[in-house]
Amino acid sequence: MVEYIIIAVIILLAVIIVGFMFRKKHHTEIERLEQLKLQIQNKPILEELTKVKQLNMNGQTEEMFERWRSIWTEVMDVHIPQIDGLLFDAEDAVDRFNFGKATGAEKEAGEKIELVDRQMNEILVELEELIGSDEKNRSEMDILRDQYRQGRKSLLAHQHSYGAAAVPLEKKLEKFTPLFEQYDELTAKGDYLKAREIVIGLSDEGQQVFRLIEVIPPLLADIQSKIPSYINELRSGIREMESQGYYLEHLEISKQLDLMEEQLAADKEQISQLNIEEPQKSVEEMKEKVDSFYELLEKEVESKHYVDQHKNATAAKLDEVTLETREMSDECAVVQQSYKIPEQEAKIPKTCLETLEDLQKRFDLLQSRTEEDQAAYSSLQQELSEIRSQLAEIDSTQASFTESLKSLRTDEHKARARLDVLKRKLQETDRMLHKANTPGIPEEMDIRLEEAEENLFVAMQGLQEVPLNMKLVENYLVKAERSIAEVEEKAVEMIENVQLIERIIQYGNRYRKTNPQMNQKLMEAEESFRQLRYAKALEEAATAVENFEPGSMKRIEVLSKESAWKV
Repeated sequence: MVEYIIIAVIILLAVIIVGFMFRKKHHTEIERLEQLKLQIQNKPILEELTKVKQLNMNGQTEEMFERWRSIWTEVMDVHIPQIDGLLFDAEDAVDRFNFGKATGAEKEAGEKIELVDRQMNEILVELEELIGSDEKNRSEMDILRDQYRQGRKSLLAHQHSYGAAAVPLEKKLEKFTPLFEQYDELTAKGDYLKAREIVIGLSDEGQQVFRLIEVIPPLLADIQSKIPSYINELRSGIREMESQGYYLEHLEISKQLDLMEEQLAADKEQISQLNIEEPQKSVEEMKEKVDSFYELLEKEVESKHYVDQHKNATAAKLDEVTLETREMSDECAVVQQSYKIPEQEAKIPKTCLETLEDLQKRFDLLQSRTEEDQAAYSSLQQELSEIRSQLAEIDSTQASFTESLKSLRTDEHKARARLDVLKRKLQETDRMLHKANTPGIPEEMDIRLEEAEENLFVAMQGLQEVPLNMKLVENYLVKAERSIAEVEEKAVEMIENVQLIERIIQYGNRYRKTNPQMNQKLMEAEESFRQLRYAKALEEAATAVENFEPGSMKRIEVLSKESAWKV
């Protein structure tokens, strides 16, 4: 029985705790809604309405004021008391722990607060727009009136600068005056919103008209004066250049100038109708074309200067290179009797002469075109430039080839000198081997000597051939040099090994009587030494001594180098 009572008490306490938690939650929500209601009441609607009331209202402005005041009155007299009642009901329901009823009252109060807040915000926005519109209208109208006065003054003072466009511009400006007057009337009556519509319309129209007043004079100046003067200058320049022998028909500048004059007339007509977009675009294009025409004519002048400056020099250079190439061809024929020249290189004189013959024909044609005055100097310059470039290339080729022919004799003398050096080096290596205090020369060394002698003999035979093939001789010499250098290196190495073996055996002799094992190893090394197997003898002797006395080989090598056998 006691257990049931305890359980009941626990449940009751839990219900009470939950109830107080819900109660606190609802009190918090009611407090939040109360604050939102106070924020609505504190919005400066009444102050703004007072400011508007001081304005001279009429028409649409007055209607809006009455609507705002009606909404404000309804909110303050109807909606706010209703919200207060709902919040009171919610609070009373919470105190009675009737949370369902409290939730319904809170929800309804929240929806009313949201609706009223939205209405108040809309009124504030409209009030701000109305109050600010008067100031904004005055500021923008001052700018428009100033632009109007400046535009009218410019139009009257410089009427000739506008040409046929002056009359339609004047008519557009005349439309501004009644709109200014209408704006003043609406502002005086307090109809600021309609006045705002006029300001916006005037701004749009003014932006177009005042831009026309600013842009048309310089645009007409380009169409009526500047570009026509450029066209006349170009025509005059073309006539003068043609009288000096220039051929300019290929540029077709005169035809394009005719088209430009037609376009100028069309652009002028467009401007008289106050259409400036296309004329502006075409004027810019014509200016670019005029610049390109001047560049083309300037290029022709520069090309003529280039042709006049280099034509005679090119003719002389063509004769000079042709003569030198013929001499090179004759020299090549003579040299080929003594030296063998690779087939591809031997064709160089003939190829150069054929190319020179072709260049001569092209130059003769260029010369005739120059005399006939029926060719553009720009194309003549390009042709002459190409001829000069190929001529320089041939000149360089034949000069290099001539130098290579001359170098053949020098290369032969150098090859014979190298051959003499190799002979002496091989003889010295042979003498060195036979003079050295060795039991004999191993078979491997004899083979190397024979191979070196054979390579030297081949190189000598190559230098005896007629015609002489210097490239092949060079290959023979390189091979001989390599083999003789290897023989010399191996000979020095062998002699040094022999000396080192002798020193090792001398060093080990002191221990032979006391160390039978070393004695045996040294005897094996001596046997290999007598058989001329020096590498094996060195390895056996060094192993015997090093095993008996580690580190001894380093001392022996140092001593051996200090008193090394000199070649």
